[in-house]
Formats: sequence, structure tokens, C-alpha cells
Amino acid sequence: MLVLILQAIGEMHGSNQSEATEFPLLGISESPKEQQILFWMLLSMYLVTVVGNVLIILAIGSNSHLHTPMYLFLANLSFTDLFFVTNIKPKTLVSLQSQNKAISYAGCLTQLYFLVSLVTLDNFILATMAYDRYVAICRPLHYTTAMSPGLCILLLALCWALSALCGLFLTLFMTKVTFCGSRKIHYIFCEMYILLRLACSNTQIIHTVQITTGCFIFFTPLGFMIMSYVWIVRAILQILSASSKYKAFSTCASHLAVVSLFYGTLCMVYLQPLQTYSMKDSVATVMHAVVTLMMNPFIYSLRNKDMHGALGRLFLGKAFQRLA
Repeated sequence: MLVLILQAIGEMHGSNQSEATEFPLLGISESPKEQQILFWMLLSMYLVTVVGNVLIILAIGSNSHLHTPMYLFLANLSFTDLFFVTNIKPKTLVSLQSQNKAISYAGCLTQLYFLVSLVTLDNFILATMAYDRYVAICRPLHYTTAMSPGLCILLLALCWALSALCGLFLTLFMTKVTFCGSRKIHYIFCEMYILLRLACSNTQIIHTVQITTGCFIFFTPLGFMIMSYVWIVRAILQILSASSKYKAFSTCASHLAVVSLFYGTLCMVYLQPLQTYSMKDSVATVMHAVVTLMMNPFIYSLRNKDMHGALGRLFLGKAFQRLA
């Protein structure tokens, strides 16, 4: 349905769909041997990412002790990451193994829409998780009322709605771009910078809009997170007990690790002039799309005793409870 809507929108805005009907996805390398290596590497990482995030969602959903704001946000983050890799990886894997590597114009727009929307959603959910940690550490006595179920659902609804609007906004601008000449995409999925480099129309306006929107998407949640952690660090430093300090900081460590990994790759790629975008930046985007999302389940569950217990009960059921 979304493919048809985006295709209709493209025609309404006079996009050159009749000429640019397909984009061949050639991958990072055109060497058959390197494509085989890339296929197995991406397939293994995709399976690990899917299994890891599905296990987190199931563990949180099946354990009533984890029905708290922090784990509600984590489950949404895992679902977003799962949706993100499913949006790009299956088509990439098929293209690497198939002789027909083309993706349609509407399919490319659809992939781009979900790519922008889900990256934006990741930003907003990470900011919401930072707020949750701020309330838990700085205002513990007010946590139950400040993070009520109704407020948590409202925050998540706002995150999803704003993300969908940002994705639609930038995708609509892409329908105004005209493509001519070679439409070969030397990449593993439809990415905005790659498409703008293929355009033969003036892309200055859309690139300016992209940078402006990107600054809002990246720096508004990042600024909110920095402010939250400034207050968190101040609160932790006022704690007298060393063990209590460690316990308070350990509840934020996983979130900080994910934020650092997430923003490190995104800022390096997207907040730069279009003319300087190179293959090195394409590899960085792959790092975000593949490695970062694969690492998230491990980061959040590696030293989390609650997650260990929930996963144990998920696999072993009552046998685990007897052992525990």
C-alpha cells in the first residue's frame, strides 16, 4: 500500500518515474567473490540481529517484572531495530545472489521512507530512555507518577508520529529529484546521499533541507540527552556510598554505550557536504545499518541481571525458576 502511495505522490510532484523506473543495486563491490563474502557476512549479522532483538522483545513481554518504563522503551527500540534491518537486508541479500539486482523507483522510495523514519525513531526513543534514567536517579520518589503508564504511551506515540512525519517530509522532497544517465547504485540499499549523487537536477535545496532536518533529528534528542546526563552525573556525585554510585551509574552504562555507537556513525556520515561524501562514508553507513544494530541486544543484556533472568525463564521456564 505504501509503495502505491509513494508512487502516486511521485507522479503528483512531476517526478521522472517514467524514465527512472529502476535502480540497479550493485553493492559496495562488483567482484563476484567479494559479493559472496559480503552476502554471508550480512546474512549472519542479519540473523544475529533478528534473533537478538526478538529475544529481547519476547523476554520483556513474557516477564511481568519487566513491565516497567525502561523495558517498555527498550522493547520499542528493539522492535525499531528489527524493523530497520528487515527493511533493507532481505532485498540486499537477494540482490547479492541474483542476476536481477534492480529495485524499482517506488520500492526505492519506500525503502528510503522507512530508513529515515526508523533512524529518527531510534533518536527519539534513545532521548526518551535518557529522560527515564534522569527521573529514576534524580527524582526517585516521584518516579511512579512522573513515568506513569499513560505518559509512557503518550511519549512513544509522539516518537512514532514525529518519526513518520519526518520520513514522509524528506521522501516527498526526493520525489522532486530528476534522474538521468547512469542509475547504478554502488551500495547495498537506497540511501539519500547516494541518490542525490545520481541526480541530474539541482539538489542544493533538498540537500539544505536534509541537513536542516538532520540537525533537528540528531541534535535535539542529543542535546536533551546531554542535559539529562549532566543532571544524572551531578546526582550520582552527591551519593556518599561508592557501591550506590556504581549501582546508579550501571543503570545508565548500556544506554550511554548505545548512544555513543549510534551517534558516532550517524554524525560522521550525514552532517557533511554532499560533495565530500565518499565510499568511506558508505562503509560507515553500513557500520550503522549492520554492526550497531547487531550490537544493541548484546549491550543491553550482557550485564543486565533482569534480562538474564527473563531470558533464562523464556528458554527454560519452570526449570530455571527451580534452579534460581
